[in-house]
Amino acid sequence: MTRRVVAQGTFDLVHPGHVHYLSEAAELGEELHVIVARQDNVTHKTGPVLDGRQRRDVVDALGVVTEAHLGDPDDIFVPIERIDPDVIVLGHDQHHDANAVRDALDARNIDCEVTRAAAREPNYDDELLSTGSSTGSLNSGARAATQLRGPTGRRPVPTVGSRRPRRRPERVDIPTRVRYRADPLAIPLARLIVRNRRLSAV
Repeated sequence: MTRRVVAQGTFDLVHPGHVHYLSEAAELGEELHVIVARQDNVTHKTGPVLDGRQRRDVVDALGVVTEAHLGDPDDIFVPIERIDPDVIVLGHDQHHDANAVRDALDARNIDCEVTRAAAREPNYDDELLSTGSSTGSLNSGARAATQLRGPTGRRPVPTVGSRRPRRRPERVDIPTRVRYRADPLAIPLARLIVRNRRLSAV
């Protein structure tokens, strides 16, 4: 009988900590299914940069992953019931309470182990191994949105002047009406004009 393992997270963006987590989870069974949190369900930290489909596709491309799934927008246990895993592996720094997850599984008559992955030691200084607690939320009850989000649950729109203006390169006008066929020196001359204007701009 195939032993299925479930891991879950936001995975925005995938970093060495994620690779360690998924690799360790994959060793616990023959199939590794990864549930990727939908954008609207990530309320405990700053919202993802990539949308759910792109994050799912990135995770699905990893060699240790059998299949990546988008989480359900309303009930995070729906994909778990569909996958019917033998074990759920939580990330070592994820905020989920393992006992609360076990209680929720028991309430749904899902026979499944719950364990937690070990931490990964950094290979060098300042190596990114975590972007905060991952996915919202296997714990019972809804969590309040963070202060980084407005009352609507969406990230605030930047106001005018809050972004650094882009520096646009100076435009170089290139002669457009040059009779190339009539004068064989026209092309080298046009290139020389453009080059001199660029050098003078520097």
